[in-house]
Amino acid sequence: MPGTTAVRVRYDEVEVGDLLPEATYPVQRLNLVMYAGASGDFNPIHWNERFAKSVGLPDVIAHGMLTMALAGRLVTDWVGDPGAVVDYRVRFSAPVVVPDDDKGAEVTVGGTVKEKLDGGRVLVNLTATSDGTKVLTRADVIVALG
Repeated sequence: MPGTTAVRVRYDEVEVGDLLPEATYPVQRLNLVMYAGASGDFNPIHWNERFAKSVGLPDVIAHGMLTMALAGRLVTDWVGDPGAVVDYRVRFSAPVVVPDDDKGAEVTVGGTVKEKLDGGRVLVNLTATSDGTKVLTRADVIVALG
């Protein structure tokens, strides 16, 4: 999946209200199969359309942790160091529905610096949507900046 270019960000260059560059990440059924293999989560709601619909879902849905990882990727691409993430919490508010077509789904992620903390850390609030629906709420990341 294509992402943004990594950029090293320094604490003294960041201000409250700064926006992280928005990114859109494609999600196709193949990504769900690959994630299932990596995570060990083979729940059929993530790969079997008939089963997903039988339990009331509109179609196959992406793994919540995959959605969370895509949102977190915005931050790690912005700061340029995955190890800079100190704390990361989200609430899942809606599933990412992944149709079985060439387009699949997209997750669009944005972020705002909400607070400068002690020790060179910042609190970033993320927004994540798919097909116009907010898929994560209370998505907060604490990042240690150089």
